[in-house]
Amino acid sequence: MSTPTAAASVPTLDVSGTAPTPFSRLVTTELRKTWDTRAGSWLLISTAALTGLVMVIQLIVAVAQDLELTYNDFLTSTNFSIALLLPVIGILLLTSEWSQRTAMVTFSLEPRRPRVIAAKLAVGVALAVVAVVVALVLALVCNLVYGALSDFAVEWDVSVLQTLSFVLFQVVGMLTGFAFAALLLSSPAAIVLFMVYSFVLPTIFGIGAALIGWFEDLQPWIDFADAQTPLIDASMTGEDWAQFAVSGFIWLVIPLAIGLWRVLRAEVK
Repeated sequence: MSTPTAAASVPTLDVSGTAPTPFSRLVTTELRKTWDTRAGSWLLISTAALTGLVMVIQLIVAVAQDLELTYNDFLTSTNFSIALLLPVIGILLLTSEWSQRTAMVTFSLEPRRPRVIAAKLAVGVALAVVAVVVALVLALVCNLVYGALSDFAVEWDVSVLQTLSFVLFQVVGMLTGFAFAALLLSSPAAIVLFMVYSFVLPTIFGIGAALIGWFEDLQPWIDFADAQTPLIDASMTGEDWAQFAVSGFIWLVIPLAIGLWRVLRAEVK
């Protein structure tokens, strides 16, 4: 009398013929996650509203005091509002998986974590580009209204190079927030670190450069926030690009590499 082997009695599920999840579907899913929560939707709305509010205030002040403004003035006035909130969106793109405890579901449906992270990065870059497009449209409307209400001629003084520099400026900000998120995997900690990086460190670097002679020469090479300033008016020189690359390697590439290594190996609970 023969006894069936244990291997023959264990049912198996053959998934070798199942098609992998398309990358476009991953991107669509991650994009939907940015607005299908109350915090995410209000953050996107606040970014657009704050951008428009800054331009409207600038328009009112310019008309009331008879100041001369151009299209580029309206556009660059949004640098602070967009650059402040876009990185927060980049942070929440990643840390929400841990704060809302959805990482297990996400990585169970798509076990290949690099594809999920790549989809999140693609969504972050896309949102940065959309934010720039919104700013361009709002600046166009404000400039037309300004021309109708003021005695000055309407000037359209933004070149393609300036627009591309503006896009790069916002994309880098988004990626910096994403890098800090990957490094810490905590929304509050990553947001605090980004605020320190944006507001506290430049002040410290400025004081150090003013008081210490040798640090004045070093500061442009390690202050990533300051290295991005020429991007605003597209005045980057060869030395500016070198400083941008070196400081970017310190504050963007290294944290992003360490953070991605951590995400790919982090235990999901």
